[in-house]
Amino acid sequence: MRDSKKILDAWDAYSDEHTDLDGWPHDDHAYGMRASQRDADTAEAFEPLRYGARHLLATAETQLAQLPENTVQGRWVYQLGVLDTALDRLDELHEQWLATRDALPATAKAGTADFDDALAEHHAESWSYLDDWATHGKAVREINTDARKARSPLAPIPAPAPARRTAARK
Repeated sequence: MRDSKKILDAWDAYSDEHTDLDGWPHDDHAYGMRASQRDADTAEAFEPLRYGARHLLATAETQLAQLPENTVQGRWVYQLGVLDTALDRLDELHEQWLATRDALPATAKAGTADFDDALAEHHAESWSYLDDWATHGKAVREINTDARKARSPLAPIPAPAPARRTAARK
């Protein structure tokens, strides 16, 4: 998620420098190529997280439900919902990519126009959902941090120290 944030920050800096005040690129082709690279880099950064993302979300939801109400950030429920929806869509797009890749001619390998164009289109379709993870993924970390700090409902409550006896004076 941190790499995705760095990629997004670099993109924002590039976009600010290479567009006019209305947001139109100075060079459509160069801008499009840079956007395509952003999409590919973001997809690559998310790949190690993708297979464990469902588990991370489920853990965060469980932790959130057990946190004391006064420690819960109101945005966390919304952010987990955004992440869940984005992950559903990313799973669908991944399945579509696999079908597209399998339907390509046998000569279409990485580095050929057919393959690279189809992959670039897949990355472009996935980017906004990957951006959701880059933007809202910090909620998973925040929830986990608060859950680790919170007293576990299963932790034993320490017994009170025995009262001290004072010797009676005679």
